[in-house]
Amino acid sequence: MASLLVLTAIGEDRPGLVEALSRTVEAHGGNWLESRMSRLANRFAGILLVSVPEVSAAALQAALCGLESEGLKVTVETSAPEAPAVALRTVRLELVGQDRAGIIRQVAEALARHGISIDELVTGVESASWSGETHCRITAELRLPAAVDLDRLQQGLEELANELMVDIAFDEAMVS
Repeated sequence: MASLLVLTAIGEDRPGLVEALSRTVEAHGGNWLESRMSRLANRFAGILLVSVPEVSAAALQAALCGLESEGLKVTVETSAPEAPAVALRTVRLELVGQDRAGIIRQVAEALARHGISIDELVTGVESASWSGETHCRITAELRLPAAVDLDRLQQGLEELANELMVDIAFDEAMVS
């Protein structure tokens, strides 16, 4: 039987961090299933899902904690397998507008009111080419229950866009 482990890793960015993680996972019979990793403000940050034989899970956790001596702090959480998928829709949300504090909170709050989960969230700020102002860009993959009324959701997002003075768009794709 396999254990599923969700790992988070952070450290000062340098070559070899992903190699150290992958070497440690492989040395304990683990399989690297899924990950998201990025460089943020000269720091390496990552989250990954690993499957490992149950008998090796504790030894892998200990070895991952030992990576701190190499400058990588790793935390480990045990996870249960996901329940069989129910009929859900995925929507890609994109937002662009002048940056200011609170935009992400307001968008997340509006989505939560509709019972929508955020599967993936990518945010950033960039200089607008024509004005030099700082713009916020949000891209999110959302998971909607089948009962969510898309027209009502779109209306709510349009009202939020007007309030925030940003452009919001979403594109629906069915999940099978």
